[in-house]
Amino acid sequence: MKSILQRREFLSRLWKFGAAAVAVAAVWTSWDFIQPTTPLGFGGKVKGGTPDQVPEDGVLLVPAARAYLTMHDDEIVALWSRCPHLGCRVPWCESSGEFECPCHGTTFNRLGEHRDGPAPRGMDRFDVVIEDGQIVIDTGVVISGPTLGNESIDEPPGPACDAGGHG
Repeated sequence: MKSILQRREFLSRLWKFGAAAVAVAAVWTSWDFIQPTTPLGFGGKVKGGTPDQVPEDGVLLVPAARAYLTMHDDEIVALWSRCPHLGCRVPWCESSGEFECPCHGTTFNRLGEHRDGPAPRGMDRFDVVIEDGQIVIDTGVVISGPTLGNESIDEPPGPACDAGGHG
């Protein structure tokens, strides 16, 4: 009779140990999921270089942020490279000094302000801060671009790049 009780006691402890091991494994594997995270890359905070890399009369492309950096009145502005009209990627044209959307021909000045074309507003923006001498672009929150007709710079365009696709 004593051996049967020992066997039952052994099996009972084994089941309890197994259940405890499963519970510990569940908590262990779930820990990463319940920790708050800061996204890296687009949709989070992206480093965009140093302020002295941003040209005063041009733009700096930051591919990881899908953004352009430009300067105005000693302030760094981050522009989303996506056209607010249909979402096309809007390239910067050195010769014209404008952003020229290849899809439907919308043009934006160096600050992303609407100049011409069907886009409903200027290029959308991201928040920018300087941390430890580095530009940090917060791509997690999109700030709507300026309304039509509000240009704060008046730089006459040069010859267009004409990336095609207008129409």
